[in-house]
Order: sequence, then structure tokens, then C-alpha cells
Amino acid sequence: MRLVLATRNEHKAREFAGLLAPHEIVALPADVTLPPETGETFAANALQKARAAAAATGLPAIADDSGIEAAALGGRPGVRSARYAGERASDEENLDKLLREAPAGSPLAYVCALAYVDADGAEQLVEGRCSGTLAADPRGDGGFGYDPAFLPDDRPDGRTMAELTAAEKHAISHRGRAARALLALLED
Repeated sequence: MRLVLATRNEHKAREFAGLLAPHEIVALPADVTLPPETGETFAANALQKARAAAAATGLPAIADDSGIEAAALGGRPGVRSARYAGERASDEENLDKLLREAPAGSPLAYVCALAYVDADGAEQLVEGRCSGTLAADPRGDGGFGYDPAFLPDDRPDGRTMAELTAAEKHAISHRGRAARALLALLED
């Protein structure tokens, strides 16, 4: 099945292309404008983006909204993960802010809401989670975003998400879990 991915994030596009095989992931056409992420939840943001992409293209569409929740910060940055240090903040700036505000060793959770909207408007929503703790210092050059400081509970060997191989990361990540849940729904 061809699925339009409602994102402009190249990292997510690469991840989902591998995670959702054998389905073909199609880039969002350049002339399609996605709605701003104004929802209070990851699910709300994912659904509005998938709806917009499906309506604009006439094809089944998927969209995710994902981020990190720090228990020490009351769940922040949450839905503001990509803009935590400001609207145009880089991954490094967002990570630096998290490291300044949350203590090393504090509990974290990566969350991914993944929405599917077909050409007829039928909707499916799944969620994947990965728990871990905050590293004292960033390590590794794999992954993106908060990966260099995320120590996943599923890998108790002290490596951050950015130090895992792609296969190791996909096996335990929030996006990997959400993608597998969506694949199961699409196969029904």
C-alpha cells in the first residue's frame, strides 16, 4: 500500500520507510500545507496532520507526533519537544535545555502517536512508548533529537539511543512500537 507521510522531517521519513515496509512511504507533496501542531496531545496533532494529508492528496496518509516527557518536569516538554528551546530551536538547543532543567538519572518516556487516515476518511490511532532515564551527558551520533541523552530501560547496558544500531533502536523505540501496532491494524 502507498502511504503519504505527513511530515517534512527527513529523519522521521527515513525511520518510517524502514519501519513500515513492505508499504511504500510517499513524500508529502511540496504544495501541501500541514496544520500547525496546536493540539494538547500527541494524538490530536497526529490526527490533524494525517487528515490534512489525506484530504489534500486523496491517498491514505499517516502522521506522527512524538516527543519526550520528563517526569521531573511534570511531563514537559511533551507536545512541545521539537520547540522546547524556542520555535526555531535546533535538536542540540532542545537537548541542552532538557539537560539543564532535568536532573541526570530522572525518568523519561518517549511517546509516539501514529495516525492513519484512509482515502475515505476512516481513522486509526496507535501509540508507542519507550521508557528510560536521562544521561548526565549526551553520547553517540546515531538517531536525532533527544537520543544522545536517553538511556532506554530496555537496554540496561548503559548505551544511549544514539549509541544503538538502527535495528536495536527500532526494536525498542516509541516509533518502532507504534509502527508495529499500525502494521498489525493494516494487516487485519
